[in-house]
Amino acid sequence: MQKKIVALPKLNNLTPTMESTALKLMEEAGELAQAIGKLRGMSGERRTVGEREALARITRELLDVAQTAVSMMFVLEEHYGVSIEKALDEHIKKLIQKGYLVPGEGNTE
Repeated sequence: MQKKIVALPKLNNLTPTMESTALKLMEEAGELAQAIGKLRGMSGERRTVGEREALARITRELLDVAQTAVSMMFVLEEHYGVSIEKALDEHIKKLIQKGYLVPGEGNTE
């Protein structure tokens, strides 16, 4: 199975809650959608930056989404006793059951 592994730090200058992190995640996802919309001209605005700069902005926004998602994982583990490792295993099994991953085609499952 081909993987993209990104290790993001626990932010140590914040005191996030599940609710504040969920709201931040939605905010960051909105910024990502806005950046993509501007690249594709979906907002009705003229493109003011080139494709390379637009893709760089999309990448930055995507990493903001990922960082916030990782922050929520820390909150779930530390405040609610959730095992992200176990949940990840269950997530992979669900992907296989839905046919998004096929065992035996480069997968380790």
